Amino acid sequence: MAEHILFLTGSLAQKQLRSILEKMQPEFTYTVHQLGLKVAALMTAEMIARRLPQTFGADRIIVPGRCRGDLDALSVQLGLPVTRGPEELKDLPQFFGKAAQKADLSQYSVKIFAEIVDAPNISVDEILKRAFYYQQNGADVIDIGCLPSTDFPHLEDTIRSLKQEGFTVSIDSLVASDLLRGGKAGADYMLSLHEGTLWIADEVAATPIIIPENHEDLASLDRAIALMQAKNRPFIVDPILDPLHFGFTKSIVRYHNVRNNHPDIEIMLGVGNITELTHADTAGMNALLLGICSELNINHILATEVSRHACRAVKEADLARRILFAAKQHDTLPKHIDPGLMALHEISPFPYTLAEITELAASIKDPSFRIQTSTEGVHIFNRDGLHTATDPFALFPKLHVDNDGGHAFYLGVELARAEIAWQLGKRFTQDQALTWGCATAQTETHVDLHSFKPAGSTLQKPQ
Repeated sequence: MAEHILFLTGSLAQKQLRSILEKMQPEFTYTVHQLGLKVAALMTAEMIARRLPQTFGADRIIVPGRCRGDLDALSVQLGLPVTRGPEELKDLPQFFGKAAQKADLSQYSVKIFAEIVDAPNISVDEILKRAFYYQQNGADVIDIGCLPSTDFPHLEDTIRSLKQEGFTVSIDSLVASDLLRGGKAGADYMLSLHEGTLWIADEVAATPIIIPENHEDLASLDRAIALMQAKNRPFIVDPILDPLHFGFTKSIVRYHNVRNNHPDIEIMLGVGNITELTHADTAGMNALLLGICSELNINHILATEVSRHACRAVKEADLARRILFAAKQHDTLPKHIDPGLMALHEISPFPYTLAEITELAASIKDPSFRIQTSTEGVHIFNRDGLHTATDPFALFPKLHVDNDGGHAFYLGVELARAEIAWQLGKRFTQDQALTWGCATAQTETHVDLHSFKPAGSTLQKPQ
């Protein structure tokens, strides 16, 4: 028997909800019930408990995405599951499609080595602080970078302190003495050995990351691989990723050749040579580079956050590796898995057409301003009319809030958000901050605009 779903909504959205459900031709049966309020976004769990006369034989109830309150308690009270739908009615078909194939992002195969590049010049406490930051953003290994011709007297103390805090640690240098000191202090990995310095691996237990003796010298890399395999020692190979216009494409071919020649060895990709040395947004770069890792079964990357434009590189790489792993597991394209890497644009930025917004505006009978966007621009409307512009300054004279500073401030903030969303092709939802995925920090200060917003200025998008 097909599942029967009860959709709860408000009077403004009821017609549109029915239309969308009819076009979906769903496998489930459904009842649409108008709960006795105009705006669905104002619905609460307590209101549903008071006003819902019956459950219409439903197996579950779907309420508007902005419905507030404790839905778990309401589910217990009604005796059937109550869940939030999408915030936009137009996303209902996608909502049901995703429900059946939600990706598990808890798994990944790529380890992230996050490098603290200036470790000799900062204190152990500062190194620990950065290590916890990188770990919070997804790093598996904290890489301690040494600097050429720079003393590092607290190297051993650094590694011991990190190990005491439970970190996996790598020491990163081309100087043999640095690598020996780091290995003896307890580092788990050493970056980077080559054929001429491979003897260091015999002195310490750390796993070596091996590079060519000279740039592009894959023959020396092959000999180093053979030596390590003969000793039955674990190792990782880094054929070296070169920056754009300095051998990037050729280095990708090099990685491909190493994988073909050595199908089972562990490989590292130094993604920082692209993310740091290209002035472009790093989220897309990380998606592409982790895609290369996925195709070539590369299970280690070295990431850095030196340049300010790369300040989310580890966080982005973490999400990218999870998305690519899920796509590979399900043999699908890396689409519709998670939107976190789409910082600037969105799949469906404008859910409503100008015609639909115009129809909604004509039904409004109260003075509250609603703000929406479409391909044509930014729209603001209430019972007194609909106004459209691509520049919010053009709208101000029509809003008549000159003598109401709080109201003007609120509308100014919301219209500015709407303009940014329209310019970039992002989803705008009134009374909510724009979403930026991995491009924003994990901890952000949130300002409640409701404290500035007079009554009569709330969003009421239909659901």
